[in-house]
Amino acid sequence: MAKTFITDSLTGSCIPFLRGILIRSLQDCGLPFDKAFEISSQARDGLTQKTEFQSLELREMVVDLLAKEGLFDIIARYSDRALPAEPLAVIERDGARSGFSTSDNRRLLESCGLTSDESLLVIGKLRDSLAQENRREISVNLLGYRMYQILKSEFGPPYDHDYLVWKHFQQSGRPLLLLIGGATGSGKSTIATEIAHNLDIVRTQSTDMLREVMRIMIPQGLLPILHVSSFKAWETLPRVRNLKGPPSDTLLIDGYSMQSRLLATSCEAVINRALKERVSLILEGVHVEPNLLQKIPASGDAVVVMIMLAVMKQEQLKRQIVGRGVQAPVRRAKRYLKHFPEIWSIQSNLLAEADRCQVPIVVNNNKELAIGKIMKIIVAALRKDFTATAEDLFEIHSR
Repeated sequence: MAKTFITDSLTGSCIPFLRGILIRSLQDCGLPFDKAFEISSQARDGLTQKTEFQSLELREMVVDLLAKEGLFDIIARYSDRALPAEPLAVIERDGARSGFSTSDNRRLLESCGLTSDESLLVIGKLRDSLAQENRREISVNLLGYRMYQILKSEFGPPYDHDYLVWKHFQQSGRPLLLLIGGATGSGKSTIATEIAHNLDIVRTQSTDMLREVMRIMIPQGLLPILHVSSFKAWETLPRVRNLKGPPSDTLLIDGYSMQSRLLATSCEAVINRALKERVSLILEGVHVEPNLLQKIPASGDAVVVMIMLAVMKQEQLKRQIVGRGVQAPVRRAKRYLKHFPEIWSIQSNLLAEADRCQVPIVVNNNKELAIGKIMKIIVAALRKDFTATAEDLFEIHSR
């Protein structure tokens, strides 16, 4: 569905329509979450007629929807632009106070496998229960436990258990090291950006950027293999000076592997820095291949996850490469398509190595599905060390 924008009828400022904001606005007027969700969904569906609405048009639409439900007391509060309710304060373990964040909790619930709508449902029910208690503040432990109870009641396994797993990981302070490999055009950068947002990871690095830094430091004449694309690295090998025609698969992979080994030192430095500082890191790129796992220190408590992205149909991979050219012209999609057979061969080698080393392969036919699969792989890794109960995790026994 195309994004709809709402223009403020007084100031002229324009912002995208967000159903979650309308839901909260209606809740602030006293409407229970379920009904606020229903009204807001109807309003969203009514906004599909065009891409831009005036704020007054939106308000009139909401008032009409409320009138059909006979919710005239809510209409009065909504029309009077009632002041929002006092925000919910969360008391952290160290005594610090912070505001309850719907977006942060929504992302956490989505990491458990819920959809955005299902996550809003859980959060809405939590807010309703706290509002009925006239509660204006809550400890972070009790908040987590109440969220878990609602999640268990509404959806049950495995979502409730995975919520405990994620909360335990957040509390542990352990860094997550996520390595994303894949051939040119497989969607590594896009997937990495989305997951970084979902998990609130601020440190991401691409092997392309590491190679660019090395190119600046090391002249082409000294190390020419660094100054070509991965699918052309074979051209710099000494034994191909008089070779005519396309390379053999062996020659192609030899060039790629040599370039990857050169970049492995930079990748190792980035990884070690993250581990030393105990910060989570996403490292992505065509040079992220299974041998890189051997560079990661065995000691330490970091959660290390590697996945290999794949696009299994040649025509789809070509379309994605063309899409890269539209979004980032400097990547010159035509040049990549000219060397598509080499790109395809490199992918085949990466997938074979991933299979040999038991690195999970995620098919990226659909971005949302691929992200969901990766999140499941991450939570499966986190489950290995999780044994706590909800009561232990949220320290409910001491109450």
